[in-house]
Amino acid sequence: MIFEGALLDLDGPRRGYLRIDRGRILEAGAIGTDSRRGRERRIRGIAVPRPVNAHTHLGDAAYPREPPPGPVSRIVAPPHGIKFRVLAETPAAAKRDAIRGAMVRMEREGTGAVIDFREEGLAGVELLRSAARGRSLTVFALGRPLRRPIDRTEVRALLRLADGIAVSSAREESYATRSELARACRAAGKRYALHASEVVREPVEEYLRPRPDLLVHLFRANEADLRAVAEAKVPVAVCPRSNALFGHAPDLARFDRLGIPLLLGTDNAMFASSSILRELEFAYVSARLRRRPVAPRLLVRAAFHTPWGWLGRPDRARLVPGAPAPLIFRLPDEDPEYQIVTRAAEHLMVLPERHRGTR
Repeated sequence: MIFEGALLDLDGPRRGYLRIDRGRILEAGAIGTDSRRGRERRIRGIAVPRPVNAHTHLGDAAYPREPPPGPVSRIVAPPHGIKFRVLAETPAAAKRDAIRGAMVRMEREGTGAVIDFREEGLAGVELLRSAARGRSLTVFALGRPLRRPIDRTEVRALLRLADGIAVSSAREESYATRSELARACRAAGKRYALHASEVVREPVEEYLRPRPDLLVHLFRANEADLRAVAEAKVPVAVCPRSNALFGHAPDLARFDRLGIPLLLGTDNAMFASSSILRELEFAYVSARLRRRPVAPRLLVRAAFHTPWGWLGRPDRARLVPGAPAPLIFRLPDEDPEYQIVTRAAEHLMVLPERHRGTR
């Protein structure tokens, strides 16, 4: 198959062609220079790398009802929030099926990877890995040990299976606990992450010590806090739909102005679907509604480019020979970043691996 149109990858937007076969890009270049000379099916539109859903709690998908009105702490705060009661009371098989269902949704939209904060200790990560078995989705699991004070044996076992550790917040874990977990992650070559300034504004020095690899939310952080995060070069995952459910919104324009690397996630699966395409559109439209508009390019980077670098796979954000086949959307290729952010949908998507051979 030959694709012709707009390419939106880490190297910047441009027009060009891709020759794709068996799930890989074989050729790339200027339109009209491909080797097939009209002997292969052609599709026009916009091509992007597979997106990454950069912050989820997929275990929450087992909760099928409308969440009650806030505050959010009543729902998600450990150990007595509704979320944790649901996790404790739901059979493992039902949680596994719910997680798998959320993964299927992501795969149907072409999502390439997900970064999941998985509670419930080692058993929680094992459940996530079991649900992901046989799926095409890359699952980056950030587990959370159960025992306090920290049991080093538990942490070592968790880090053998997980890709790192994510704690709830600096408010809910002592500095000693956070430091020990961060050291264990560094020693194992794994990642350390946490939520910050979500329920209340937290002092920035608390969540930047020890330095995390990823922060989530920060919609209650002030200008000085965000400047410190920018200076520390810590990326932030934002989840506008989840925040909006409780009357809040991340100031994406401010993040952009300060140069903070942004990733985009869908957050708790009990709040919203795991659709990164819905998240993109909502992030853009809600920012304009608040009269704090952001450029579509920022959101394209947050969904399709920056998270692959965070995962150590910047090659997955490039549309070059040898790379995995992109997502292709049958959309006009004028102003392609705006088109992708506001109009990309599953019914407009072409999966190149389904199109092979000559016409």
